[in-house]
Amino acid sequence: TRTAISPRLAIRIFWSTSDNVGRMEALNAKWRQTFDVKVVAETGSTNADLLAAAGSGAPHGSVLVADFQSAGRGRLDRTWEAPAGANLLMSVLFRRQLEPLHRLTQRISLAAVAACERVGGVSPVLKWPNDLLIDDRKLSGVLAQVGGTGGNVEFVVVGIGLNVGWAPEGAARLLAGSRDQVLDALLEVLADLPDDVTELYRRRLSTLGQQVRAELPTETIFGEAIDVAADGSLVIETPEGVRHVSVGDVTHLRRI
Repeated sequence: TRTAISPRLAIRIFWSTSDNVGRMEALNAKWRQTFDVKVVAETGSTNADLLAAAGSGAPHGSVLVADFQSAGRGRLDRTWEAPAGANLLMSVLFRRQLEPLHRLTQRISLAAVAACERVGGVSPVLKWPNDLLIDDRKLSGVLAQVGGTGGNVEFVVVGIGLNVGWAPEGAARLLAGSRDQVLDALLEVLADLPDDVTELYRRRLSTLGQQVRAELPTETIFGEAIDVAADGSLVIETPEGVRHVSVGDVTHLRRI
């Protein structure tokens, strides 16, 4: 374990292999909050590992980064796969200011957007709830999972997979920058974001104003996405009236 200290932040970085030593030395100590960053060569899922670590007392701000995930997944139980060493695969543990839960995923996605701008020279937009898109192609996905005892939410783990060096067919990736540069920028932005990112999120959300199809557990609805409610749900104006979508797969429909 090595500790880097600045007047603004102390970062504890845990290296799991000698190869990761040089990578993690690229991280600096300029962030305003403490992150405990652990890097592993391979794991099943960074979210699952960090949830287990949280149950054993891992602190707020713990970050787990993997070169490869064998069981990574995204929203709606979709798989998230990438070749080893190609993309940024990471999870962050939150123990503070957990309510409302959707703000945590919004913070991660907004930090990722800013990191892509700083490192990759591109400006992704957000698709509800937290996908990053470039030219309507998916660049990144975000998944939040909660944990605790007795039915209480005591911590939240938010994972993100971001295509840096590789993307599956039809998806997008960054054309410049490295995984560690994106990680560095993402954590820097995350440390500086305000607690309430509602307006920042709305400004980045390309879903608003779009004609959309929302596939819900029991039905499919069509309409115009007009707002995001205080609880994070997408507000859709349909021919039958206004609907609030909290869980579902939303597709942007091309205008004719």
